[in-house]
Amino acid sequence: MKSGCGLLLLVFGAAASVRMRRHTWFLLFSIAATFPVYVLGYSNGEVESACASMRPSHGGNTAQSTDAPYQIIANSSRFNPGDIIQVTLRSNPGTIFKGFLLEARAAGSSSQTPLGTFTQSPEDAQLLDCPIDGTTYRSSAVSHRSASNKIEIIVNWIASDTGNIQFRATFVQSFSTFWMNVRSETIERSGSNVPPSTMTTPLNTITLSQGISSNGCGSTKFCFSNPAQCNPASDPNCFFMSSTPKGSQGLQFEMSGRSTGYISIGFSDDQLMGNDDIYICGMDVSGNIQVQRAYSTGRVRPRIEPLGEVDNMTVANENGIIQCTFVTRNNISTVQRAANNQYYLFFAYGPSARGRITLHSEIPFISTEKVDVTVVQLIGGNNNRSILIRTHAALMLIAWMTVGSIGMIIAKFLKCLGGQKKILGKNLWFQLHWTLMILTVVLTIIGFVLAFVQVKGWSANAGAHPVLGCIVMGLSLIQPTVAFCRPSPDHKRRFIFNTFHACMALVIKILAVATLFLGFKLIGGSENSWMVKVLGGFVGWGVLNYILFCICCCCKGKASYIKCQKKVEPNVILLIVYICGNLAFLIALLVGIGQI
Repeated sequence: MKSGCGLLLLVFGAAASVRMRRHTWFLLFSIAATFPVYVLGYSNGEVESACASMRPSHGGNTAQSTDAPYQIIANSSRFNPGDIIQVTLRSNPGTIFKGFLLEARAAGSSSQTPLGTFTQSPEDAQLLDCPIDGTTYRSSAVSHRSASNKIEIIVNWIASDTGNIQFRATFVQSFSTFWMNVRSETIERSGSNVPPSTMTTPLNTITLSQGISSNGCGSTKFCFSNPAQCNPASDPNCFFMSSTPKGSQGLQFEMSGRSTGYISIGFSDDQLMGNDDIYICGMDVSGNIQVQRAYSTGRVRPRIEPLGEVDNMTVANENGIIQCTFVTRNNISTVQRAANNQYYLFFAYGPSARGRITLHSEIPFISTEKVDVTVVQLIGGNNNRSILIRTHAALMLIAWMTVGSIGMIIAKFLKCLGGQKKILGKNLWFQLHWTLMILTVVLTIIGFVLAFVQVKGWSANAGAHPVLGCIVMGLSLIQPTVAFCRPSPDHKRRFIFNTFHACMALVIKILAVATLFLGFKLIGGSENSWMVKVLGGFVGWGVLNYILFCICCCCKGKASYIKCQKKVEPNVILLIVYICGNLAFLIALLVGIGQI
């Protein structure tokens, strides 16, 4: 009976297996046939079939109803046929998008016909030919090439002979999360036959000899230049900016400087980058010169803002010298951040890539004081850091990487120094320790005060550096205060003080080193990035020697250590080696500080 059942199960199993294999192959074939469609339809951005509806075919998922965390920014608010407008797709801070579809549509209309053409898409985007109602519109849309994370896409759009338009986009964050019908501000068709002030105009529309010059500086216009009082009409190495009040027409700006990508002028409440309004004169993705308005939030690419009321623009790019002239009726400040119209001026320049500015390789030229660009005057700028800031950096470096470090090492590993010899009733190691640590606190106080004197208050643009600096300053005052109140060495609660004192020292040292790293990143441009790396080596040198001192402590009871100790104390040799290396790193960084 069992064998009969077994045979029956075997036959049934074989039949089921054949049937299962057939179903399995059919299922795999279906998946294989469907999968390429999904890949072609979404991950590589070839979504011509969605040009009309701009809706992703993501199963039954619907578009998000919340405000989209994305922006569409056009660099001009008006156009004539043939004008080029730069369009930026940007995600809000902390968000990304993986896919997108961008088109220009008639403003205030439900028409699905794309208008104009896009040109020269960046590497992570592609142009699409959209089929609408039997007609194919060449290069009328832009989409992604892959599902990589994106935070910004910049493309150029060439205006057609049409009325007012809006740029519309769909942003895809994930398969189930996407936003549709994200719109730009309305871009108006100009009623004049004369092209309006778009951001891009033909190259060499002016010549250097007939364009920007220093004529009228200090008498009819405000001028800011480096070298001081240079003339951009005759000096190719002159970095120049001027502003001329034009009454109700606004304020006319002129900018000129040698650069491979862009020049820019920034308006700041202090002499640090961050929270600054900027006008940029630089190359777009086609290599043409354009004017942009932007806002800087720190050491990242500034956020492009709508150009607003800017017109009468003229640009030039001749022999590597970029020039722009324009009239603006915009407020200089895009946010309510200043109590008056006085600002520090920044003149920055550097390369650009695919129509976007990149980090400037040189420190910007910065005015020595706040100025009002609507008041006729003549000032100069330099790209050297203030002597107070450089002194601040040097003092903090000496305090925490050399003086304080040596004082801590002596207290931890070199209590044998001087044997039983006493100075003013205290052991030699103790006198050296407290002297070095008091000197560290004094240097910290001086450096702390110098920074506030230079900034004239609190600098909100320096990130975490001033916050950590204040914490280090406070703990540095608490540490010696507690030390002066310490119990006697034979007190039963002395161990509590020893533990607290050691832990506090470690915390202060870690915070001080972190503050130094942040500080060097603030004062050094890309040409001084080596200083951060040298500081990293400096810290590494200290850690290595600390490990070696610990190894020596573990070997104290061994015969080889005792034999060596009869000739010379190993810890003393290590201290001398450490000091020599420490001074080498210190001198290198002090030289770098002196050059910024």
